[in-house]
Amino acid sequence: MKSDRLLSILLLLQTRGRVPAHELAERLEVSVRTIYRDVEALSASGVPVYAERGRHGGIELLAGFRTDVTGLTADESRALFILAAEGTHAALGLDEALGSALRKVMAALPEPHRPAAELTSRRILVDASRWMWGPGPVVDLETLQDAVFADRRLRLRYRHGGDAEPKTYTVDPYGLVSKAGVWYLVADRRGEPRLFRADRVRSATLTDVPVRRRPGVDLADAWAALKRQVEERPGGIVVTARVRRTRFDQFLRINGNTLVEQPDDDGTSEWITVHLEFGHPGSTKMLLPFTDHVEVLSPPEIRAELARGAAAVTALYGPPEESGSGGNG
Repeated sequence: MKSDRLLSILLLLQTRGRVPAHELAERLEVSVRTIYRDVEALSASGVPVYAERGRHGGIELLAGFRTDVTGLTADESRALFILAAEGTHAALGLDEALGSALRKVMAALPEPHRPAAELTSRRILVDASRWMWGPGPVVDLETLQDAVFADRRLRLRYRHGGDAEPKTYTVDPYGLVSKAGVWYLVADRRGEPRLFRADRVRSATLTDVPVRRRPGVDLADAWAALKRQVEERPGGIVVTARVRRTRFDQFLRINGNTLVEQPDDDGTSEWITVHLEFGHPGSTKMLLPFTDHVEVLSPPEIRAELARGAAAVTALYGPPEESGSGGNG
């Protein structure tokens, strides 16, 4: 729309200063002639804009001219107020800054868009945590943030899952990623991408050595590569199980990410057959809390693994042994 294009020109000039007409034309995907017509329209509406032709010419606003127009549409205004869970900003120490920024944006919004933005903030809530996951451990991200923004190497004391003692690593950080409520440090170690859970970092120390990242690789690139490694990790164990229909919705909320294909469901049977993939046999124990509402059908070694787990639980909660009674008569 022409009105959107005029506003885009105004905001570009306000941000960039003098801009060649051909550059505006390329950015807005119109002809140079259209740009000059738009400039005339802006000038006619009272905007102090002028064009200078020639090799060093361009289109520019009169020095000192500013507009408070944000350029946001109604949908863009609403989008700004649909934000991730508060914990994300709190972990970074940005809760107060976020609130202040949103108040400033609200004050700068065109008057017709303010009610929609206010209503959105009251009607839409994004909670990034998973169901029944419980509160995560408190994570101190301050040193990790310092290293990320200072572009310095970082020395970590890090405990891997299953290890009793932490190990020491020197890494080149790319940045921090929050995924499903869990913070990760994305970094290179000896030139290879690595992923470190922030809640397993026992200590972090900035070094005086500048960070050494792989040329042409940024945080998004490194995260995408690591994410593929996790999601495409070979050697998964495919398990076929059946789930009682009465517990199926709850089962999907907790184990839906392990499904490898659509469940076999005729819509009427008591049981629904599912095919799941786990990284290792021990991780299948997450099915035990469903007791007799989930039965593993194959492979046999996983049935045996769960049977051992169930037996261990039974032994733990079984009746106490009766002590021998003595007497004198």
